[in-house]
Amino acid sequence: MTRTITAFFDDRNDAMRAIDRLASAGIPRNAIRLLPETGTDTSYTSESRSSYDVEKDEKGFWESLGDLFFPSEDRYTYAEAMNRGDIMVSATVDDELAAQAEDILEEDGTVNIDERESSWRSEGWSGWQGSGGSAVSDRSSTAGTTEREGVIPLAEEELRVGKRDVNRGSVKVRSYVVETPVSEDVRLREESVHLERRPADQALREGEAGDLFQERTIEVEERGEEAVVSKTARIREEVAVGKTVEERTETVRDNVRRTEVEVEDDRERSGSSTDRKGRRTG
Repeated sequence: MTRTITAFFDDRNDAMRAIDRLASAGIPRNAIRLLPETGTDTSYTSESRSSYDVEKDEKGFWESLGDLFFPSEDRYTYAEAMNRGDIMVSATVDDELAAQAEDILEEDGTVNIDERESSWRSEGWSGWQGSGGSAVSDRSSTAGTTEREGVIPLAEEELRVGKRDVNRGSVKVRSYVVETPVSEDVRLREESVHLERRPADQALREGEAGDLFQERTIEVEERGEEAVVSKTARIREEVAVGKTVEERTETVRDNVRRTEVEVEDDRERSGSSTDRKGRRTG
């Protein structure tokens, strides 16, 4: 559900600052209105300017408030305030933002419109008196007499259905690294060089001794194997995050009110009579 919050300011700069703060709080700009939209003459005095006239509506104050669906009494008071130079800020907000919006407007130099209305009345301002300036009007008949007519306004509500964006939660996917110990067996070959001295007793023939008394070197390499570790990375699975958008039609049902009248005419007429539903009989 939405609510319309209004506030009045003496200074247009205060009103603009309040609008900026409302927008920073998350209220869309198109849901905020500034009236009058342009600067007006604020040099109102009881001698220099008369009370606001709905019938003339020279500056359109009354018409500018029409789409906000204020009661006629409030609408007339607000038009009078703008006629006297006040600046109105209105914001249509969701219920969860209403309290914050009210706090913002109260902090930026708002005026108490109820107190001002009481002051105007003490100065002679009569306030809303109904369409045409009076709820009971006089008119002259063709016979020259005066008739008084009572007016019962017939009101009717209209159902307006809008849309708003609602956060229903989110899905967050986060990747992180997990280390798992692993092991694997590998066979390794090892070489070892060993020395052995063995006793020998062998006679040499003539001429063999010369070959033995020479320097000799025998070198035998000792080799072995060791494990070599390397790693390769591969993709084993993918996680994809996306969303689908669907549209659906929802039927909104509510009750709207309207005013009806029932006429009971008990007057007696010669030769005919009228029942409660207006049918002529007799």
